[in-house]
Amino acid sequence: MINETEKFSVDVIYALPKQQKIISVMVSPGTTFIEAVKQSDIIKFFPDINLEEVKLGVFSRQAKHDEVLVPGQRVEIYRPLIADPKDVRRKRAEKAKDEGRINKITGAKVS
Repeated sequence: MINETEKFSVDVIYALPKQQKIISVMVSPGTTFIEAVKQSDIIKFFPDINLEEVKLGVFSRQAKHDEVLVPGQRVEIYRPLIADPKDVRRKRAEKAKDEGRINKITGAKVS
């Protein structure tokens, strides 16, 4: 069990398609997600990160900026989506219909 006054380590993680960075920082109990990001100085490596609007998370679960960290967590910095997943699926389905790979009425695969 951690003492309420003891600092603990958290990793701040950001990844691009061809580059990733993990920075460990020592934080005090009560530190929020956004405070840990600021402490990590990760924006020195990725100046495009907008600290006001960036989406944060922990183990693939979105977290609020003012959510308090607990030992064992990590801060994940999420990139904006390039494309809406629904639009991508719709376009893929339309292409399959046009190519005759699925039935235009039922949507079932054509043998």
